[in-house]
Amino acid sequence: MFNGGPFAECVINISEGRDHQIIEAIGDAAGVALLDVHSDPDHHRSVLTVGGPLDVVEDAARRLVAVAVDSIDLRSHAGVHPRLGSVDVVPFVPLPDTVGPTPSGPLRPDVVGARDRFAEWAGDRLAVPCFLYGPERSLPEVRRSAFRTLQPDAGPRQPHPTAGATAVGARPVLVAFNVWLAGGDDRSGAGDPDHALSVARSLAVGLRSPSVRALGLPARAGAQVSFNLLDPGSVSPAHLYDAVAMGAESHGCSVLRAELVGLLPAATLEQIPRHRWPELDLAAERTIESRMEATWHPPSGA
Repeated sequence: MFNGGPFAECVINISEGRDHQIIEAIGDAAGVALLDVHSDPDHHRSVLTVGGPLDVVEDAARRLVAVAVDSIDLRSHAGVHPRLGSVDVVPFVPLPDTVGPTPSGPLRPDVVGARDRFAEWAGDRLAVPCFLYGPERSLPEVRRSAFRTLQPDAGPRQPHPTAGATAVGARPVLVAFNVWLAGGDDRSGAGDPDHALSVARSLAVGLRSPSVRALGLPARAGAQVSFNLLDPGSVSPAHLYDAVAMGAESHGCSVLRAELVGLLPAATLEQIPRHRWPELDLAAERTIESRMEATWHPPSGA
């Protein structure tokens, strides 16, 4: 896929989705390695993807996170998405191996090393407690247990006063994908938002599996079923969209729209008929491969 590796990406989730000046300044800190920025004002969250040679990704992630910790005060934060801190999660993801192995397969040791180095750096230089996830434990386990039965793997024993804590991971690729619901059959978003949220939560529970994490969350126009596809080779966004649409209709709701959060592997996109890409908020230029190719192997003369 790419020449001159090892390549990796880091998909950093920050607790700021509304102030575009702050989001832009944080993204600018990553420099040329910044591949994508996705912001959600309801979640009050942004997902910033950096990618390239692993050493470049490590440096870019550190610069980005330092600015985020300095810019975001969690004490004034309110959003519907769960979060541990102003920088919520920092997962390192190997490329190109992400499109081959299953989620249970081994991760490249260099990516696990990058995770561990980042956690030590953030704990020491930024005084942000860091919890590791990946081979040892899952991200949901960290969310449930942090500062309760689980102590930080790096940094102080107590949350940072303004930045909270950060989960630092090493994982294969996943696809983040949302489906928005209205509380009635009016696709303008009119209807009963409480009913939509109840349906979204019920559908999320029913669609969870070892390959799919799902949450039902409130949103301005009704509700949202928020998915993480842990094995996008076996479960596609199209399958989940269709399941939500069918379940929503049976409960008197309707689908407003779909939303890809960040990037997805080209192999996942290629599994889906092209005529469905607009409906699912997908496009060829939103693959990991296309962004990496444009950034690290631009056409001659570019």
